[in-house]
Amino acid sequence: MDVTGHTSFGGHGDPPQGPQKAASIRDVAAAAGVSYQTVSRVINGHPNVKEETRKRVDAAIQTLGFRRNATAFALASGVTRSVTVITSNTVLYGYAATLQGLEEASRAAGYALGVRVVTPEDDLDRTIAAAADTGGGVVVIGFDAIGAAALDRVPAHVPCAALVEAPRPGRTPSRPAVWADDREAARAATEHLLSLGHETVHYVAIPASTGTRRLAPRAEGWRQALEAAGVTPPPTSGKGWDAQAGYEAGKKLARNKDVTAILCGNDDLALGVLRALHHAGRRVPEDVSVIGFDDAPHSAFVTPSLTTVRMDFHGLGRAAFGLLRAQLDTDQQESAPVPAEPTLILRESSGPRDA
Repeated sequence: MDVTGHTSFGGHGDPPQGPQKAASIRDVAAAAGVSYQTVSRVINGHPNVKEETRKRVDAAIQTLGFRRNATAFALASGVTRSVTVITSNTVLYGYAATLQGLEEASRAAGYALGVRVVTPEDDLDRTIAAAADTGGGVVVIGFDAIGAAALDRVPAHVPCAALVEAPRPGRTPSRPAVWADDREAARAATEHLLSLGHETVHYVAIPASTGTRRLAPRAEGWRQALEAAGVTPPPTSGKGWDAQAGYEAGKKLARNKDVTAILCGNDDLALGVLRALHHAGRRVPEDVSVIGFDDAPHSAFVTPSLTTVRMDFHGLGRAAFGLLRAQLDTDQQESAPVPAEPTLILRESSGPRDA
């Protein structure tokens, strides 16, 4: 299973383009025939610079497309640059952990982090414009349909990085983006349940970022694993993200005695499924095996403890900030950090099919 930080500046279907090295303050100095200290004085509006020199430096800046290192400026001037995160949720574990990673990385780099929560009723253009007016860049958490719509509305001139669902092979996001290969992780979790002797695996789904246009990557991985094993995928269940949605789906699945294995799109759904199975008198894992997704903190402490796929949301947040910082701080030489790979964590809720 892979988790890979991806950067793409092309449209959907375009091959990724390699990033080009941005001009540094020393490149500007060499082009203008002055010292880098002089360039710094010009950038910061120092009065003791000859007009002719200022014009040469400004011309070199324009020619090379130089942008000031935001972190260095903040440290020198005491002015803190800001980054705004646009998201539809701050409560669900994946979103909250991603925000934590973003905040940790931005604070370490000298940036302030703001959060704007968007809803279907919001004017996205106005929200994005307000975020861009803070003077920094924008990070969009595009795990759901609202976030994906917001990402599509960010103007091209606004520095932006995104966290998105894993795109299909050969397709890349229109903006620098990072994602986890949860498609492959779901495939591996499904294969694990099949290897335990379960004839099929039912899936309680989270909504896709594309709405109803296609399956989310986790659902695609589940389906691919079943089809590769010669199993016709059963209909998916679930109409939300939270434990209540999982409970409602679990009640229907619990009535079907042929259901012996369930994969859930996140741990909150799995929590609801576990409760529904308990109320129906179905034992876990003796009668039904359950696997969640994300490894939220509560998953190790429910009874039975939840087998789940661990996702490095903190790392994804840090990686997304790294992609944005590369656009804002042109002297920044560090590459964006790479998150950890998804890992199947085996606990008590999954086991062999009861013969």
